[in-house]
Amino acid sequence: MKFHTMLAATVLSLASLAAAAQDKVVYHVNDAQAHALATLRNIRNHLDTDPTAQITVVTHAQGVDFLMEGAKDRNNVPFDATVSALKNLGVKFEVCEITLKNRSLKREQFIQEADFTPSGVVRLTKLQIQGHAYIKP
Repeated sequence: MKFHTMLAATVLSLASLAAAAQDKVVYHVNDAQAHALATLRNIRNHLDTDPTAQITVVTHAQGVDFLMEGAKDRNNVPFDATVSALKNLGVKFEVCEITLKNRSLKREQFIQEADFTPSGVVRLTKLQIQGHAYIKP
């Protein structure tokens, strides 16, 4: 009986270590024109190498623009298909609500893949405290 209990405890410990080993990353975008395309490429490369990574993209200021309906990159390619594909792989895209207020934007102006957070800067801080690596392309 003790052997089975110890074996179960060992298996649970190993499973918990494996879960803890999963990379947690936050990508920060505050200028879509300069960084959105590179950010999306970096995330794609990240997931190609580590498909189990837990990735959140936090946007604020001009960084929210690539998550707006109809947004296109410098090659006139819409961002929405790439964002949708990454969302389907588990990537979260968050838009700062302070930015919405300051720029007189509405939630309805954003693609359906966008989630909202009260403050982008506060969200970045909290994710880093929770152990997310910080990346700013």
